Amino acid sequence: MNEKGKAWVQVQIADNGHGISPEHLAKIFDPFFTTKPVGVGTGLGLSIAFGIVEKHQGKISVTSEVGQGTRFTLLFPAI
Repeated sequence: MNEKGKAWVQVQIADNGHGISPEHLAKIFDPFFTTKPVGVGTGLGLSIAFGIVEKHQGKISVTSEVGQGTRFTLLFPAI
């Protein structure tokens, strides 16, 4: 994949699950954000993933439709 004259490697992970509501979608990369009950999970997983991708000069994005599923797209500079 080429973007602005730079080669990128793209990885997409998708499912056809419940999807993520727009109000939650805006927060999913925030540290400690979770929709789970107190004491279940830490809300750090996607925040950590976001940081790792950025440290490798990459990009991570998500699209989702409630009732249709979710797709995460990760872009990394090709070496």
